[in-house]
Amino acid sequence: MVSTSLNPLNINSSSIRAQIQALQPQIVEWRRNIHKHPELGFKEQLTAQFISQKLQEWGIEHETGIAHTGIVATIPGKKPGKVLAIRADIDALPIQEQNEVSYRSQHDGVMHACGHDGHTAIALGTAYYLSQHQDFAGTVKIIFQPAEESPGGAKPMIEAGVLKNPDVDAIIGLHLWNNLPLGTVGIRNGALMAAVECFRCTILGKGGHGAMPHQTVDSVVVGAQVVNALQTIVSRNVDPVESAVVTVGEFHAGTALNVIADTARLSGTVRYFNPKFARFLQQRIEQVIAGVCQCHGASYDLEYWRLYPPVINNAEIAQLVRSQVEAVIETPIGIVPECQTMGGEDMSFFLEEVPGCYFFLGSANPSKDLAYPHHHPRFNFDETALPLGVEIFVRCVEQYCQ
Repeated sequence: MVSTSLNPLNINSSSIRAQIQALQPQIVEWRRNIHKHPELGFKEQLTAQFISQKLQEWGIEHETGIAHTGIVATIPGKKPGKVLAIRADIDALPIQEQNEVSYRSQHDGVMHACGHDGHTAIALGTAYYLSQHQDFAGTVKIIFQPAEESPGGAKPMIEAGVLKNPDVDAIIGLHLWNNLPLGTVGIRNGALMAAVECFRCTILGKGGHGAMPHQTVDSVVVGAQVVNALQTIVSRNVDPVESAVVTVGEFHAGTALNVIADTARLSGTVRYFNPKFARFLQQRIEQVIAGVCQCHGASYDLEYWRLYPPVINNAEIAQLVRSQVEAVIETPIGIVPECQTMGGEDMSFFLEEVPGCYFFLGSANPSKDLAYPHHHPRFNFDETALPLGVEIFVRCVEQYCQ
């Protein structure tokens, strides 16, 4: 990855905003450099090298190679005090980019289609600014995390001790969000994003001739009824004022039109906000599958696993972020207080360990054709959002670490 040097800032500027705005060209340059060289989870060697090189240039102490490619930068203030962590994810997705831009991905089949390149650039901008303005009390840890998309880098980084020595008191993070327009921020107390769980089921029937179904146990029929029955779990077992999703995304069976398949394979995902559903939904899914199979004389093999718990914000830290967002975002809409999504994020593991807040930074701008959804091959965002993210982080540090 090509290195870029930092242009001098106007250090005589009187306001945080003016100084960060002066940094915007560099933040954009960093983002585009990272965007050109996307890497999948736990393979972000070039990205990690780029981050480490910038931190080294700025004299920021940091540790590399955490959970393979993760980095933690430590920026001490001039006085002792609390420890605030800022988290940014650095991985890309297995998507072929369709954007025709000068900074288009140079790695076939891999693309930053979710904004992580922007998250990394915002974190770098925050690190640089804080390294030049260490008047705060306490310490800031900036966590550059690999593999958010899958299989998840937060948990192994926690297990490696990134929240220790010094112990983190609170953590914040953001996600550039094309579901919100530029100039808005989605922030709320409690659940912001859903738990992510997955299942894979094989229906075991008895195959045979399509003209003689009485001699078989039709796995396609059984599987189809399983799919339909699973849809009753949310509609009939979950309180209507709660939110949950059971989605079957794959169904594979059969080899010929006149052959009754002996096996059918289906898989899907489960989402919810309330942690009380963790065991309940898994239990109901297996009960439904077992009941349908028993009715038809089939058997089944079920795999069920949990990826991420729900992202649940601490009310106190959410209020801290909200108060600083109000000083940064000046549009009439401003804060979107009830913004939620059934998408998942392994920031949730950090929030299980220490109080914190994760929020959405609006980045869509339809007038510039920058409103494609996340994970789309033409995903891109308005880079004007980048200095807004830096300013929010910086103001949170100054407010929390005092």
